[in-house]
Amino acid sequence: MPSTCKSLQECERWHGEILREISWKVSKIKDSGLIDYEVQDLNNEINKLLREKRHWENQIISLGGANYRRNIPMLDDDGKEVLGTKGYKYFGCAKDLPGVCELFQSRKKEEEEENVALTYYKKFMNQGPAYYGNLDEPQGVDGVLAYEQKVEEMEWKEAYEHCICIDRVII
Repeated sequence: MPSTCKSLQECERWHGEILREISWKVSKIKDSGLIDYEVQDLNNEINKLLREKRHWENQIISLGGANYRRNIPMLDDDGKEVLGTKGYKYFGCAKDLPGVCELFQSRKKEEEEENVALTYYKKFMNQGPAYYGNLDEPQGVDGVLAYEQKVEEMEWKEAYEHCICIDRVII
């Protein structure tokens, strides 16, 4: 149990032990002679070891040791990111298991649908002033402002004259 270990050297020794075990199991899961149940069991064991490795790394950090955690994606032999969802990863032949293939095909389909929606909405992003009609005026911004001031003055004069006419009729 990582949280009970209070020695940094002991934590680092166990961390190294888990890394060796993960490495051995990842190389073993690549054997195509394994049956589906063995592949699934090995994959589950690897994911448990990864979770335990993360606990040891947290304990090492809390004891003032080196930070072994990385925020980079885990890559396989081909340089592709290891497939998985929400922390559960699939290694070696586990990628070819029947339920896993369907899971990632449906996931790819969802990502493609999201990309289609995103590309549709991207054409409306970062539009210039012409899109919003700000360049429609032939006389420019100064001409529009002058026109609006002129119209406003005329409306004020009409309203003033209307008020004077009403005062004369009442008096």
